[in-house]
Amino acid sequence: MILWLWLCWGFSTSAGQPDSELMARYLEEKLLADYSIMEQVARRVPRQAKFLQRLETRPRMSEFTVKSTIISRYAFTTVSCTMVNSGSEAREGVFEMQIPAAAFISNFTMIIGNKTYYGEVTGKEKKHSGDDKERHKKPLSPTDGRENGHETFKASVFIPRKMQARFLLHYEELLQRRLGKYEYTVSIRPQQLVGRLRVEVNILENSGIVSLEVPPLRNSKHKGNGKVEGDASPPPSTVVGHTKTLAKVTFNPSVVEQTRIARNGILGDFIIRYDVNRELSIGDVQILNGYFVHYFAPTDLPPLPKNVVFVLDSSASMVGTKLKQTKEALFTILQDLRPEDHFNIIGFSNRIKVWQQDQMVPVTPNNIRDAKKYIHNMSPTGGTNINGALQTAAKLLNDYIAQNDIDARSVSLIIFLTDGRPTVGETQSSRILSNTKDAIRDKFCLFTIGIGNDVDHKLLERMALENCGMTRHFQEDEDAASHLKGFYDEIGTPLLSDIRVDYSEDNVEQVTQNFFPNYFNGSEIIIAGKLINRTSDSLHVEVTASNSKKYILLKTDVAIDLPSRNDIRGVPGLEDGKGDNNYIERAWSYLTIKELLNSRLKSDDNQEKDYLMEKAKSMALTYNFVTPFTVLKMREAGLHSEPPQEEFITPSTDGIGEKLQSLQGHKAPPGIRRQQDKQRIKISKTSADGDPHFVIDFPSSKFSVCFNIDGEPGDILRLVSDHKESGVTVNGQLIGAPAPPNGHKKHRTYFSTITILNNKPERSYLEITPKRIILDDGERLLLSCDRSAVVRSSSLEVSISANSNITVTIRDTISFVILIHRYKKPAPYQRNHLGFYISNSKGLSSNSHGLLGQFLNHEVKLLQESLNTSHQLVGQNQTEALKPNPTNTLKVKGRLVPVVWKQRRIYNGQQEVDCWFAKNNADKLIDGSYKDYLASHPFDTGTSFGTINSL
Repeated sequence: MILWLWLCWGFSTSAGQPDSELMARYLEEKLLADYSIMEQVARRVPRQAKFLQRLETRPRMSEFTVKSTIISRYAFTTVSCTMVNSGSEAREGVFEMQIPAAAFISNFTMIIGNKTYYGEVTGKEKKHSGDDKERHKKPLSPTDGRENGHETFKASVFIPRKMQARFLLHYEELLQRRLGKYEYTVSIRPQQLVGRLRVEVNILENSGIVSLEVPPLRNSKHKGNGKVEGDASPPPSTVVGHTKTLAKVTFNPSVVEQTRIARNGILGDFIIRYDVNRELSIGDVQILNGYFVHYFAPTDLPPLPKNVVFVLDSSASMVGTKLKQTKEALFTILQDLRPEDHFNIIGFSNRIKVWQQDQMVPVTPNNIRDAKKYIHNMSPTGGTNINGALQTAAKLLNDYIAQNDIDARSVSLIIFLTDGRPTVGETQSSRILSNTKDAIRDKFCLFTIGIGNDVDHKLLERMALENCGMTRHFQEDEDAASHLKGFYDEIGTPLLSDIRVDYSEDNVEQVTQNFFPNYFNGSEIIIAGKLINRTSDSLHVEVTASNSKKYILLKTDVAIDLPSRNDIRGVPGLEDGKGDNNYIERAWSYLTIKELLNSRLKSDDNQEKDYLMEKAKSMALTYNFVTPFTVLKMREAGLHSEPPQEEFITPSTDGIGEKLQSLQGHKAPPGIRRQQDKQRIKISKTSADGDPHFVIDFPSSKFSVCFNIDGEPGDILRLVSDHKESGVTVNGQLIGAPAPPNGHKKHRTYFSTITILNNKPERSYLEITPKRIILDDGERLLLSCDRSAVVRSSSLEVSISANSNITVTIRDTISFVILIHRYKKPAPYQRNHLGFYISNSKGLSSNSHGLLGQFLNHEVKLLQESLNTSHQLVGQNQTEALKPNPTNTLKVKGRLVPVVWKQRRIYNGQQEVDCWFAKNNADKLIDGSYKDYLASHPFDTGTSFGTINSL
């Protein structure tokens, strides 16, 4: 049957065009199911040998998955790609992914056979002599691989025979609003047909989602593939569903559907566009965990008049399509000018040609007609005098502003387009930048456009940055006319000028850019910062600006206590929790780093450039971002049974042939060390486990004390409180269950969640449940309790023994062990729960407190007594003799506590503990009463009764 299918396909190939659907169905049902069949068929059908040989010479991609979570415009994206080498020898597998140029890579992992290599972000070292240049691979510059707003990430490995490699790439970006929509784009270019291809995008916008759309796949270099002219329907197999605030979009094409789009595996860009509801004129201010982000995008304002000079390259290199498309775009743009606008046109090559000398002309039908004639008659010739053209345009606008008393209620701008580098007049980039800045003098903005591969992108980018503008770069073979028109549409309708956003000074710090020369319709102003005073009830916000009618001042007070609105844990569709607790902080860090990079690009002072570089590098390392000053270095996380090594292991490039190219992006999460052996865990008696049963071990006294806490479901108990000294807090939340039959309790309680907070040397926390662990130390990481792993940062280490326990080590002086209790078939009174054990408390201070913490640095004396006799001190070796006595007494901080002898089983019943039991919820044993140890929420770091703090 297989042979017959291949012969039919071979016949159709010789007779005419191959039946792509038959071929795709065969690949889907046979090729991807059993690669060995392909080898047999190849030998039996020689005429297909060339096709089969191509398939065999590179590993087969069995899976390509993209999963993204967008929370309030901030997008976390994970790309997973699996390649299978079914050949008889090692073959090179290449993972290539286009990511948005504005995105930051935050992690990269390769799993090759049974070896794991993770990306560690480190600071980029300064280059030294030639030997270093020979030894070290030079990373790509931020613009290398740039293609219309995208950069290419590429890694290649040699995959051993009969094995597979998996690549995991994580990147983050803050979506920008353009033309009234946020656009999220995923590049789907696996370079071959894929058996399992899936894109899943989850969106959460508390403001409300509006105008959600999924256009056809976009592929400018392969026009027409899977797209009918005028068809605006989503790609095949796309499913879109959303509520008021949540949306889920999936794209899951079969191999047949992939073949119909593109047989070479280059499907194109999968795009999602949407906008959000805007109710307050002052914008949307979101606050969470000590950080805020402010989105300001007013609507329904009258446009400001604009004075625009179009500066167009007409040098010889513009001949053909580039100049033709530029003219087409300008014809349309001229039609969109408003009657209150003024404009002029400058063409430049060797010579500078001004359409209307020494004036800005009003928009009238006759002037628009004459301008179109002038543009139509432009012919390409000569070189490129960029400096002269910009100087002429700046003088034209400066003179017009001075002579006509133009006030702040109009917007002046230059739109500059070129396809090359300066070849005539001033050709030194630094001089052109200096001359342009001196000519403009912050009076108006410069917007630059580059077409083709010969353009000096860095020069255009810096000219725009230094003069409050933006830049765009288009490929020569793209539809430049539509791109140019789209760019003009972004800046063609200014609504406000001189926008300034201020916050109460005693409430905020490290605020990102808060002054903006212009606000254009359909865009958005974004400001972020840190809160200083978290005890304040509100954040005061003021926005001042000018529009065509008046000076605007907006004021409001935003409530700071908004955890329920901005905390998205547990939201359906976002179960993986990617970034759920720190998306606002990461948006702040993203904006801050971008501004530092731009400031350094604009600076001419070497000392200032070094300062900005170090500041950006430090923040990028803190938040796991790959930037121009940080690089990804691959480390091996080996799976061994011997004790783990402290140092990281560098993989041999000869062994796996890995090549990793760096690009502008992000920092990787904490390093994964070799998996620890279960036997390394130190069993401790000091614990809270079960219903919960508390045990305190006093090694110097050679006895233990135990007690129960009869809490209520939902209670959060302070187990260890040492926030002010060591910075460590441990809280445990209770879950309820019915009591066993004939028991004396009305219900049982167990620990469902353990939260460990650490504030030194930097903020971090762990949230542990029987199923998963959330680690957040600047980079959020979600770990499953079903898989063994070791994760380590500078001051924190988490070791997971699958379905057994988690060991948490803080600064090598504090260690906790959390036992996982899970039931396959639980009884009605059983619940999956956790047990908490303290194995090393050296790093906790003498002032530590909590139900367990208060006993760690205090000794307790055991006294023998009858109720009416004087106390007698019991020696350390007399404990056994006291067992028969019905009543004994502990002396704790001057308090006398009656106790009885009991036995407890701890650590999953593996160890039996003899202990002195204090009744009545540890009355008199603990400081205060049980209710004094109730925390208000899992992240409460209060260290004294009645005190509530938050990490």
